[in-house]
Amino acid sequence: MFPSKLHRALFTALIVVLAGTINAKSSRPNVLWIMTDDHSAAALGAYGSHLAPLNPTPTLDKLAAEGMMFTNAVCTNSICTPSRATLLTGQYSHVNGVKTLNDNLAVEDHTLAHAMKAAGYQTAMIGKWHLKNEPASFDYYCVLPGQGSYHRPTFRDMNSPGEWPNNLLHPKQTYDTEHSSDVITDLSLDWLKQRKADQPFFLMHHFKAPHDNFENAERYDFLYDDVTIPEPPSLRDDPNHGSNATAGTGTSIGKRNTRRNMGDHMFVDKSLSDDDYLTTSYQRYLKKYLRTVRGVDDNIARLIAYLEKTGELDNTIILYTSDQGFMLGEHDYIDKRWMYEPSLQVPFIVRVPGKVLPGSTSNALVNNTDFAPTVLDLVGAKVPASMQGHSVAPILTSGETPSDWRQASYYRYWMHMAHHDNPAHYGIRTKNFKLIFFYGLGLDAKGAKQEASTPGWELYDLRNDIAEQHNVYDDPAYQAVREQLKQQLDQLKKEVGDTDEQYPELMRVRELAWNN
Repeated sequence: MFPSKLHRALFTALIVVLAGTINAKSSRPNVLWIMTDDHSAAALGAYGSHLAPLNPTPTLDKLAAEGMMFTNAVCTNSICTPSRATLLTGQYSHVNGVKTLNDNLAVEDHTLAHAMKAAGYQTAMIGKWHLKNEPASFDYYCVLPGQGSYHRPTFRDMNSPGEWPNNLLHPKQTYDTEHSSDVITDLSLDWLKQRKADQPFFLMHHFKAPHDNFENAERYDFLYDDVTIPEPPSLRDDPNHGSNATAGTGTSIGKRNTRRNMGDHMFVDKSLSDDDYLTTSYQRYLKKYLRTVRGVDDNIARLIAYLEKTGELDNTIILYTSDQGFMLGEHDYIDKRWMYEPSLQVPFIVRVPGKVLPGSTSNALVNNTDFAPTVLDLVGAKVPASMQGHSVAPILTSGETPSDWRQASYYRYWMHMAHHDNPAHYGIRTKNFKLIFFYGLGLDAKGAKQEASTPGWELYDLRNDIAEQHNVYDDPAYQAVREQLKQQLDQLKKEVGDTDEQYPELMRVRELAWNN
């Protein structure tokens, strides 16, 4: 215990000293923020799901063993562009204005990038950006256009001729399939080799993978080929999940959704029986998904190996997360967007040498508004008052959750019935319970469908039903819990600034559904 306490004390003292000499050359820690797109915590071995025996992420598991893994980390709007805006602003979607895939985040609102630059960091954004405006807040950027391509990707590069968005780069490739995960890592390694040696760096290294359509590099073509991927129980047996509000919604693994299902994506023979179609679709889906995950994991190993080789590893804070989770067949769903756990939960691992006890875990309820304040706090920079989240640095330091830490997290999905047929909803997630209101309206969300769907409530007891197979909203035994959570939800909506009064149509729907 003595060495650990000593290291923590020394690290804290160092941060205090460095905060006062922010512009001087020093040993201030570098920051490497690695992010994937749609990486379910279930597909990360350290989280111990039914997929863990497949050993999908040996590098990330090692990272978790060297740092702290958060088991109750969640997002606030499970869709790519809004989540990325939250990471840069530390704000909920309704505050930063990026509620949907079609909204913009102005360069002046790239708060984290500006704050890190002001703190004396050389900053870079490499990989998937997926925000419409130019990442001009960074000292350097090289980002995929929109979703970008899995193979032979083109980038928009700060140093290429032409103005955004026409400043295109076609990098020289060196790997077998010119796969985006490999190329993004090559680009980050090139930047690290050429960066200014007299400044600490802040690198946002963001993979496209494992976003659909799950195209892996050729060297992984036969990975898991001789394995039967375990199924989540709720893929086939889901006795009381959902409600009238969600009946028939959401795209599926099997034939349930005839408009869009994973079997179509995976070219499964439609003449198969429903059960065989479901089985084949799931196996093809998971194998392709996990192959892209392994490509990410192997490339993270390359980054870490470089830092170790150059002597920077022990002076580099490493954060790993995903923009949101992903449905891997739970409840026969694909994609994200839902407030259900596989979509809501994000992997979150933080390695801070000398400060975080290796192999530690925290079940504190954190959300992605907390990530930007955490980065700033860890390097001794001031956290802007505009950020709504809270730094988890005290949790990292002590291993304990502060007594005044949040007891509930707010969630809202705005893009009603767009793309994957998910009704608009909001809700509250505590450690023990989850209450969701599916209001089913497009409102003013860009790209949302305006045809209303059936409103309704769902309540899940996460203590006894983490798989969310039993909606207990109408169970008399949960009446007191239900009413208390409704009050807590209203209070939380006020605290984060997202009350319903601005939408008269929503108020009418909510009033009708409130007592039902």
